[in-house]
Amino acid sequence: MPHVSSRPSITNAPVVIRTKDVSKRFVIRKDKSLKERIVNFGRSKRHKEDFWALRDVGFEITAGSSVGLVGANGSGKSTLLKVIGGIIQPNDGSVERRGRLAALLELGAGFHPDLTGRENVFLNGSILGLSQKQTADYFDSIVDFSEIGDFIDTQVKFYSSGMYVRLAFAIAVHVDPDILLVDEVLSVGDEPFQEKCMAKIREFQAEGRTIVFVSHSAAQVEDLCDRVVVLSHGKVVFDGGTQEGIAALRDSFGQ
Repeated sequence: MPHVSSRPSITNAPVVIRTKDVSKRFVIRKDKSLKERIVNFGRSKRHKEDFWALRDVGFEITAGSSVGLVGANGSGKSTLLKVIGGIIQPNDGSVERRGRLAALLELGAGFHPDLTGRENVFLNGSILGLSQKQTADYFDSIVDFSEIGDFIDTQVKFYSSGMYVRLAFAIAVHVDPDILLVDEVLSVGDEPFQEKCMAKIREFQAEGRTIVFVSHSAAQVEDLCDRVVVLSHGKVVFDGGTQEGIAALRDSFGQ
């Protein structure tokens, strides 16, 4: 039975994310070795191939909603989340955002490997718009939530993947975001910490914050989201209710 949170009504809520005709192209090189790249450098396009990760994606997300972006591997969902987060820019189209945004996209993204956990807390806080004093005020709470107090003064290049996620999630949820973007990172780490993260996300939902969630877990999406956007080959093939979206996701696997 899907979890239903006691979140505020989002009827007539303002739009906080709007994507309009968003397309993103990557250039894939066909050269198989460094030698081939050097030999073919500057030559015709025969050695390159355009890959459109997103094509003409457009939708709106209102404040307080929890939207799951789902699709098969290579469907464009993580690329779309990065475009929404401003990590990468689209080749065509536009993205509008309203409010403070925090993103958990790639494992350790935004962390400098040669800095300690403590130093990275302040670096990330600055990137996410906090003053040094605000970060200092949140610091003890961030370390307590992350449960890595013994390693906070260790360079993060020595952290395990689970420690990366603990610290990154703790920072993201303490910057008081209006919008939280979450990619597959919650699949990393032990079960008790995953449950702790999910409880924090539900707390955000109850407070009327906006969640955009990428996951391969249909159960997680069904549990957290009130709307599902299904992507296939970079295009939106479904946008609607959660259970119908899960069914559309399974249908898309055969496309």
